[in-house]
Amino acid sequence: MKKALKITGISLLILIVLLIASPFVFQSQIKDMVKRFINENLNAQVEFSDVNLSFIKSFPQAHVSVNDLAITNFEPFKGDTLVSAKSIAFTMSIKELFKKANDPIIVNSIYADSVLLNLKTNASGATNYDITKEKENAAATESGNFAFDIQDYQIKNSTFNYLIEDSKMSFKISELNHEGKGVFSAEKSELDTKSDAKVSFTMDGTNYLNNNPIKLDALIGLDLENSKYTFKENKALINQLPIEFDGFVQLLENGQNIDITFENPESSFKNFLAIIPETYSKNIENVETTGDFKIKGIIKGQVTEETIPMLDISIKSNNASFKYPDLPKRVENIVIDTEIKNTTGKAEDTYVAINTLNFKIDQDVFKSSATIKNITGNMLVNADIDGVLNLANIAKVYPVDFKMALSGILKAKVNTAFDMEAIEKNAYERIKSSGSIGLSNFKYASEDFKNPLQISDAAVTFNPETVSLNTFKAQTGKTDLNATGTIKNLLGYMFSNKTLQGNFNLTSNTFAVNDFMSDEAPAETESKTEGAKKAVSKTESIKIPAFLDCTINAQANTVIYDNMQLKNAKGALVIKDEQLQLQNFTTNLFDGQLAVSGFVSTKTDTPTFSMDLGINSFDIAKSFQGIELFQNLAPLMKVVEGKINTTLNLKGNLTDDFTPNLSSLSGSALSEILSSTVNPSNAEVLNKLSSSLSFIDFKKLNLNDLKTQFTFNDGKVSVKPFHVKYQDIDIEVAGSHGFDKTLAYNAVFNVPAKYLGSEITSLIAKIDDASAKNITIPITAIIGGSYTSPTVKTDLTSGVSSLTKQLVEIQKQKLLNQGKDKVNNMLGDLIAGNKAKKDSATTTQNNTVKDVLGGIVGGNKTTTTDSTKTSTTKNAVKNVLGGLLSGKKKQKDTVK
Repeated sequence: MKKALKITGISLLILIVLLIASPFVFQSQIKDMVKRFINENLNAQVEFSDVNLSFIKSFPQAHVSVNDLAITNFEPFKGDTLVSAKSIAFTMSIKELFKKANDPIIVNSIYADSVLLNLKTNASGATNYDITKEKENAAATESGNFAFDIQDYQIKNSTFNYLIEDSKMSFKISELNHEGKGVFSAEKSELDTKSDAKVSFTMDGTNYLNNNPIKLDALIGLDLENSKYTFKENKALINQLPIEFDGFVQLLENGQNIDITFENPESSFKNFLAIIPETYSKNIENVETTGDFKIKGIIKGQVTEETIPMLDISIKSNNASFKYPDLPKRVENIVIDTEIKNTTGKAEDTYVAINTLNFKIDQDVFKSSATIKNITGNMLVNADIDGVLNLANIAKVYPVDFKMALSGILKAKVNTAFDMEAIEKNAYERIKSSGSIGLSNFKYASEDFKNPLQISDAAVTFNPETVSLNTFKAQTGKTDLNATGTIKNLLGYMFSNKTLQGNFNLTSNTFAVNDFMSDEAPAETESKTEGAKKAVSKTESIKIPAFLDCTINAQANTVIYDNMQLKNAKGALVIKDEQLQLQNFTTNLFDGQLAVSGFVSTKTDTPTFSMDLGINSFDIAKSFQGIELFQNLAPLMKVVEGKINTTLNLKGNLTDDFTPNLSSLSGSALSEILSSTVNPSNAEVLNKLSSSLSFIDFKKLNLNDLKTQFTFNDGKVSVKPFHVKYQDIDIEVAGSHGFDKTLAYNAVFNVPAKYLGSEITSLIAKIDDASAKNITIPITAIIGGSYTSPTVKTDLTSGVSSLTKQLVEIQKQKLLNQGKDKVNNMLGDLIAGNKAKKDSATTTQNNTVKDVLGGIVGGNKTTTTDSTKTSTTKNAVKNVLGGLLSGKKKQKDTVK
């Protein structure tokens, strides 16, 4: 017994080892077979990561799987993925592995996981799925091929896309799970299938189905000899609506022959709610309904290149009602009578007739009807709307998830008849629209607005070419609006995605810009990077709608923007091509006038702007206190009180809340101060200058009629040289400053000699020359640091040199005037002196001048505290200058 068990165990072990090891023997053979099949049958780029063979997974059958399959098209769809799959597996008898290379291999089961199938027909009619190679003869067709004797198959978590570019039609089946069992080798048999998926369908930009769930359990009779497939027992769910259908589909040489009837097995009105996607209809189990609802249809005829089946589908309900258990009101007197028909088999003759669609909420009755013909061609539409609707009742009868409170009374009586080609070509004579829509006591509350928008009255009338806005009166926060105007191409916008055109006149007593901005702070998230926390803004930039093409002539008595009040604002706003343009906009601001022209654009991810501003008689203190941009362009103007004129050209980027991004600004400006007084205590840089320059009082600075010109770019403002008068001192200022508050300026003070003290003035008096009275000395103040912490340095080198040269030049000219001979003698005496003496005299003279200048320039004094040295230096300067003044050399004093 033990020996038998031992033999049995060894045999089982050997069998298991063979089952595990054998696939490695056949692996390369299977891979070669797959590659051969692909190369002989497909015109496409095919890739896969591996082919695996197992005798364990489907024992006693062999299990072959192809992993990471990808089939990519050649021209004219080069690079497009036709098929991709995570895995496709086949099962077959083990004996199939021992067949010759040219013998077909019989496959029993197919399993596919995560398949993506993209079918496409381009505008020229070419298809991306026609990739099979043509065979020269029948024998070649069977060579190296697979044969199928399917007993079961399964497709898991897959997606099917079908796109027809010419008709702008797309069909998508996603999250597809499908399985079937049957015998396909018999001439007549049955296939038992189960399917569930989500379906989407779009045509000409209209989304008819959007991820609508469907389920189908069907028993299908297979007549393979006649290619006929008959629905026997079946049950389908479209959303939550049950549908049963009978009939067959038969394949023909030139298409398919279809004969199918269907209807919902129940007639409760609850079935109507079941059609609506559950996302919108919510849970309908406990909804109270009355009345009936019935869908019945016949689809019969051939599908060929020229024909479609004839259609007779009806959707009807009479005197129905529904009420959700948690909502206070009921929708009643519901009447639905809709037909979808085609009696000729021609696609263009299909039409939809909504004969009646009526309902009642409280005492408000709403009626509508419409017909849509020639759906596949130049579609014809005729519609009527007549009714009253209290908007507040919508949320009281239906579980709609409004993010805002809604109220108001809508009254509509409109008839319209048009064809789509007339809309596309603006053939208004073929568009027949008439009637009116009125809205009263409308209230709209949203998180996008600080305050609810209340429309007390709005009325429009419809004409063939335009829609007239007769009345629009609204209020939100502090803002009141009153508008009239015309709208063009409304139907083109609604049905063909065309541009919406309009011209409006807008008036307002008070227009507060902040009333139209969100009150919430930007959302922030925190992320850690090397231990630091960084706040990340999630705000999204405002976009100017691309579909708008309108002109708004606006006038407002008061416009409130941030902390500014604009009075008597008026101008034109042109919105077109994602751009808002201001034309001839004028307003009173800061006790003066402002004129603006320019544009704001949101075409790019970062909004941009370009503006020209004309400023006339602005109050300087108010404007530089109220506008951050002015504070950065001319920060020192905050010390000035008075009036200013400015022309300002600037462009740059905007932030998400439509304020200028200062670091991106570039442009230029020309400013003129009309009348002013200066308060230096408001600027630390003037305090520093006052302490360094004893001869100037900035309170007495005269800025009247001052003109300055500057440019700015990359966060830096460059000021061209300009001149300021302080009594008889001319001051030249030039330099630059940054939006980061840094300063880099030079101020050159051309100081008359009389400010230099008695020593220099007495010397000038002795010269006794009229030109000597006009001597000025340049003193340069170098200003750096920042607005709040400035630095001031004075440069006396040029001043000392300039004074010395001026004195020598004046005396030289005076001597020339006294006679040529005398001048020559005097100059000879001067030249005859040794060079050391001359250099010593010049150096001493420079030091004296520097001493005097140091006395009037605080913080840069060069005089010594030794009174003896000072006196001796002054005497030496007098000797040198005295020689020039008397016309002869004076006896040298001994320097102690």
